[in-house]
Amino acid sequence: MSLLDIRKIVIQIEEVKKDMNKAVVPATSKVTVAAVINNPYSGKYVENLEPLYDLGKEVSGLLAERGVQALGVEPNEVEAYGKGAIIGLDGEIEHAAAILHPRFGGPVRAAVDHGDDIIPSTKKVGAAGSVLVMPITHKDSIWSFDHMDAAEITIPDAPKADEVVVAVALAIGGRPLHRTQKDS
Repeated sequence: MSLLDIRKIVIQIEEVKKDMNKAVVPATSKVTVAAVINNPYSGKYVENLEPLYDLGKEVSGLLAERGVQALGVEPNEVEAYGKGAIIGLDGEIEHAAAILHPRFGGPVRAAVDHGDDIIPSTKKVGAAGSVLVMPITHKDSIWSFDHMDAAEITIPDAPKADEVVVAVALAIGGRPLHRTQKDS
């Protein structure tokens, strides 16, 4: 039985063509796809959070697939990723961990045609309109400085006290005008 109960999906695309009055060639792109979902454990302590693992698996594939579609690229062209969640005030931070960690990554990696490195994440408890800032790193090389970035999203009416905002960020091209080098 699926616990996934979606109220809305929000897709935000950022394409940078110029920065510091210099052309960004090729342009860099980021997409953040967030789902506002019901928190089935809102307002109550539950010892076994395993059903949230499956909820994370189900929602992550949907979000990542929608992100690849929004970018308009082939899955293997996605270079970097990140994830995050905001738990509404009647939930607990452990609900976010249960959604984001045990089973979330596999469907994201499948949607972007693999990913050898971890999907960096952030989680918090917050009210409607809270900002979710997610770290982004290269999907195959977490130490790629050019791809170390962040994406953020705010949904004015979410999360309500009994909801969760769950998001995936996908990126192409790294930071605009990247030129920070790793020390040897």
